[in-house]
Amino acid sequence: MKIKNIVIGAALITTSFAFAFEQSSQQSEESSVLGSLIPKNKVTREMVLGNILKGALENMHLSNKKIDSKLSAQAFKLYLERVDYGKQFLLTSDVKELEKYKNKFDKELETGKLDVLDVTAKIMSKRIGEIESYIKEYLSKPLDYNKKETIQTDTKKRKFSKTITELRTHWGKLMKLEVMGRIADLKDEQNGVAEDEKGKKKAKPEKKLTDVEIEKQSREKVLKSYTKIFLRLKSEKRSDKLDKFYNSITKVFDPHTNYLVPEDKEDFDIDMSGKLEGIGAILREDGSYIKVERIVPGSASWKTKELEAEDIILKVGQGKDEPVDVVDMSLRDAVKLIRGKKDTEVRLTVKKPNGLIKVVPIVRDVVEIEESYVKGTVLELAPTNTKIGYINIPKFYRDFNDRNGRNCTDDTRKEIQKLNKEGIEGLILDLRNNGGGALEDARMISGLFIDKGPIVQVKASTGSVEVLEDKDSAVEFKKPVVVLINRFSASASEIVAAALQDYGRAIIVGGEFSHGKGTVQAVVDLDGYISPMAKAYSPLGALKITIQMFYRINGSSTQYKGVTPDIILPDQFSHLETGEKFLDYSIPWGSVKAVPYKKWDEYKYDLKGLNKLSKARVEKSEKFKHIKDSMKWYTEQKNNTVRSLLVTDFEKQRQEIKAKTDIFKKEEENKNLMVKDMGDSSDKAAKEKYEEYAKNLRKDAVIDESILILEDVLKSMKK
Repeated sequence: MKIKNIVIGAALITTSFAFAFEQSSQQSEESSVLGSLIPKNKVTREMVLGNILKGALENMHLSNKKIDSKLSAQAFKLYLERVDYGKQFLLTSDVKELEKYKNKFDKELETGKLDVLDVTAKIMSKRIGEIESYIKEYLSKPLDYNKKETIQTDTKKRKFSKTITELRTHWGKLMKLEVMGRIADLKDEQNGVAEDEKGKKKAKPEKKLTDVEIEKQSREKVLKSYTKIFLRLKSEKRSDKLDKFYNSITKVFDPHTNYLVPEDKEDFDIDMSGKLEGIGAILREDGSYIKVERIVPGSASWKTKELEAEDIILKVGQGKDEPVDVVDMSLRDAVKLIRGKKDTEVRLTVKKPNGLIKVVPIVRDVVEIEESYVKGTVLELAPTNTKIGYINIPKFYRDFNDRNGRNCTDDTRKEIQKLNKEGIEGLILDLRNNGGGALEDARMISGLFIDKGPIVQVKASTGSVEVLEDKDSAVEFKKPVVVLINRFSASASEIVAAALQDYGRAIIVGGEFSHGKGTVQAVVDLDGYISPMAKAYSPLGALKITIQMFYRINGSSTQYKGVTPDIILPDQFSHLETGEKFLDYSIPWGSVKAVPYKKWDEYKYDLKGLNKLSKARVEKSEKFKHIKDSMKWYTEQKNNTVRSLLVTDFEKQRQEIKAKTDIFKKEEENKNLMVKDMGDSSDKAAKEKYEEYAKNLRKDAVIDESILILEDVLKSMKK
């Protein structure tokens, strides 16, 4: 019903614009609905698109913001970041020239006269040419690696260069850092200490290179790599420029609202997984970089265990071909390079959050859907050997095109029923790294653990609030439950955790907070909103727009703040600024009136006592000490953004990073944890998958502690 109302509103916007178009095309001397902003006889595609976007954003978005001079200034700042996030090209004088358009984005959107794009293109073309010429000259001769100088690698801490000389100095340092990295890699290969992507020693090359040859080869490789970058920047398409402009405006509304150019619209999938078919990684643009947001369970990336959330993809190579740099490349173009046919190899050069750079080879494949489904098992931790059920829900899936298709709720129910037959005394529901999915399944899965009642409230931009309820009085599992979350648990997974927490039905365990995404987006096909007179301008693309917001039944929003666990454990992702609170223009936390609901009264959890017992164990745990030590070191590395370009300092830091990374990647298995094989033990492939699955669970400190928390609960219930 709410979607229908929104569509009707959008149609009214379009009708107004269609009328304006007809007035203009008929050379009418009467003023159009949009006034003097539309010059007679000069309607352009950008004008049509701009006015439809403006109308949709102002009338459909949850925030009810208006596109005016104030919003223009905010959009200009984002535009500048999208044009030159790394402050690698623009001078302060260039920025000043572009600032003439700072308060005009609203007018340019309406008129379709995007002068800022033409001026930007002219400036960037000049600077790119200057830097390219300088780099060719700089890398044509040996560099001085004994000069005491440093480079600031954090773009947020750097300022735009005042002069071209200052800019060239920065690029010289950047090139030296790149060349030093190449030299170190080649020397490792020459000395037989280089490792492949799986940690195995590489064979020594047949020909022994001299230091002079290594240095020269390194400079040549860096030059070749950056020549491709400059070529790509100079070949930027009009659609890329439009993407920067339009999305600098949409992102002021909120981080999840964005314009999709026609190329993106053609293969856009609501949950983005289809967009990255081939390796199964959800990617996002982060300034000049392409960053891994999450890994699709069961995918080619998931199988490698090498590509991880928050990795930055620097280069993409096809098999053994020379890799292509994707820094400053649009997400769309990067995805085109990463995609490919099944059984072909793509090699990703990635930068880990700790600064380590490594090559990750991935053989493209279709996602193994089975690995994306709900999976359960029985856990027993010696010496007590209490049977604890474990269910992992990777995402809230549902086939909306097939009413009889597989869905997350039915699969979870079946797993609970299987585990009940095993005689489990408690259950761990793992929602870590679950980015969300179908709202319907969040509602229904919550209902598996409670009697009927409200689950979540949904508020539209109109202010109307709808309460979604569990109307089924059946309770599939009545014993104690622990729900695991982390800062990658978002949207629907936060709804489940919040509902079970509000009812007092489960103990929520995890890091300091969940992701904090409490908003709903709809995808609007913009071609459906143009008049017949303007059909020549299609395709226009699509708009993904935030239309609703979730609220807990206690009235509090899950947006921005996320869900705070009842028991907080050391988090292996605590060094990452991941979550809604770290995003520009994220919609703030809010609240609505609480709805009446009956708390779970069959038993209660002594959260204060459970916290005390858990804290004492965590303090003594070697596994948690390992996590805390590694996160402390990763945080220090992340904050240490000034790199020395003195070769001795560079080599020392590189060895320290490698040594520390090797230490922190080693995780001990808990041999006292039994993980039951619930599959077909005669199937060799299934057996191998189980062994890998069980190994990962035995390494997981949070699983150990969750079992012990449930055992504490069970002990207290017997008293």
